[in-house]
Amino acid sequence: MWSWFGGAAAAQKRKDAPKDAILQLRAQLTLLQKREKHLETQISEQDTMARKNVNTDKNAAKNALRRKKVHEKNLEQTTAQIMQLEQQVYSIEAANINHETLSAMKQAGDAMKKIHNGMKLEDVDKTMEELQDQHALSTEIGNVITSFPIGEQPDEGELDEELENLEQEAMDAKMLHTGTVPVGSQLDRLPAVGNTALKHPAKAEEDDDEAELEKLRAEMAM
Repeated sequence: MWSWFGGAAAAQKRKDAPKDAILQLRAQLTLLQKREKHLETQISEQDTMARKNVNTDKNAAKNALRRKKVHEKNLEQTTAQIMQLEQQVYSIEAANINHETLSAMKQAGDAMKKIHNGMKLEDVDKTMEELQDQHALSTEIGNVITSFPIGEQPDEGELDEELENLEQEAMDAKMLHTGTVPVGSQLDRLPAVGNTALKHPAKAEEDDDEAELEKLRAEMAM
């Protein structure tokens, strides 16, 4: 039991080590940056003092320049230390990012292994074939359903006759609109004299028969 807690604590400590190191480095960087600003202020003050006493008190001016040189040397060291610490912070952050990235990729690989566990290419091919078959069957069923009309269908002869009537009505309406009279109507409007004229040949033949009969009677009477 205690060994388990000890192992967990050690693992957590290893995990927190980069963060702790970065925090310590940043704290030290803050101190060095404050020292850097203080040294810059001291250098500026000593430079001002040297310029002020250069013509009136050369010893004071020289001492100010001497202190300025010391501060400048300390500033160079402090600046170099800041650069070193910043480089360390960047290196630790990059290493930690690489570690976390590798850990995430490993977890992703383990997850994919669990997902693919028990899966075979043969099973995938079989499943895809079954899906294609079902899709084809669904398409065929839809075609069959839509190809058969529902309800009693009208007789084709009746449809043709009704279509002819509609065409005739359309033609008559068009002729009435344009002022043209159909041929059938013109024949109906012909005078009855035409019918009488047709009967003249029959009447002439009957008259010829009567004349022939009268001639025969006259010959017999003689």
